[in-house]
Amino acid sequence: MKLMECVPNISEGRDLDKVERIVDAVRESPGVTLLDYSSDADHNRSVITYLGDPQKVVEATLALCERAYAEIDMSVHRGGHPRMGAVDVIPFIPLGELTTEEAVTYAHALGEALGVMGVPVYFYEDAATRSERRNLADVRRGEYEGLAVKLATPGWEPDAGPNALNPRSGATVVGVRFPLIAFNVNLGTADVTVAARIADAVRHVRGGYRHVKAMGLALEDQGQVQVSMNLVNYRETPIHRVVETVRSEAARHGVSITGCELIGLAPLAAFEETIRHYLQIHDFSTDQVIETHMLS
Repeated sequence: MKLMECVPNISEGRDLDKVERIVDAVRESPGVTLLDYSSDADHNRSVITYLGDPQKVVEATLALCERAYAEIDMSVHRGGHPRMGAVDVIPFIPLGELTTEEAVTYAHALGEALGVMGVPVYFYEDAATRSERRNLADVRRGEYEGLAVKLATPGWEPDAGPNALNPRSGATVVGVRFPLIAFNVNLGTADVTVAARIADAVRHVRGGYRHVKAMGLALEDQGQVQVSMNLVNYRETPIHRVVETVRSEAARHGVSITGCELIGLAPLAAFEETIRHYLQIHDFSTDQVIETHMLS
C-alpha cells in the first residue's frame, strides 16, 4: 500500500475557532484521515497531521491551504516560532510502498498549484531543487519580515509562484522528509537566555547533535522558558539522549526540567531506545507491544 503523511504547520495558534475552520478543510476531504492537530499560543502556530492516498492528501492539502490563506493575515501575525507564511511549511512523509522519489513528485505538483494561487513557494529537504535549500532553517532565514528582501536577492527566487511579496500569505515551504519529532523541554526559569544557551548546546549548527535543531523560547503565559526542538532522525539521535543533555546543561544554571511536550505524532520505534534507557530493558522491542501485532 502506498500512503503519504502530511504535517502542515500554520501560523495561527491563538484563535482556535479559526484553527477549527482550517482543520475542517481536511475533515471534509475524502480519502484522508485526520490523525492529530495541536495549537500553541506562545508560538502562535498549529501543527496538523493526516494521511491517506497520496493524490487525496495533495487535494486535502490544497483545500487546507486555500482556507488558511483566506483566514490568516501575516501582516499582523506575531509569535515566538520562526515563520515566513500563513501556511509556513508542508512536509510530506512517504509511508508503506511509496518511494521518496514519488513523494517528491507530489510535493512539486502541490508547490506549483500553490504558486498559481499567488503564493511564492520554496522546496526543501528531499524535494529541494538546489543544495542550499535543503535545510528549512536556511530557507526560512529572515522570516516573513525579511521575505521581500529574500525574494529580491539573486539566487533566492521561489521555486514556484510569483517572485513578489504576498503581504497577506507570505511564502510557503514544501518538502519531503524522514519522520521528524517535534519535541520541547520546558524549564523552571523565566530567563530565556538559559534556554538559548541550552539550545546552542544541543543543536547541530552550534556543535551539538547532528540531527537536532533547537532554539530557546519564552513561555510568557507560564512564566517559564522552553528548549524547542526538531529531532530530524530519531535513529541516529534518540530522544532520551537529548533530554538528558538538556537536563545536564540546565543543572549547570541551577534550573530543572518542569516537563516535556510531544507536538503531533511520532513513530512507535522512536520510543524503543527511550524505554530501553529509562527502564533498563536492554533488549526491548516494539514487537513486545500488543498493539503492534493488532495493527499488523
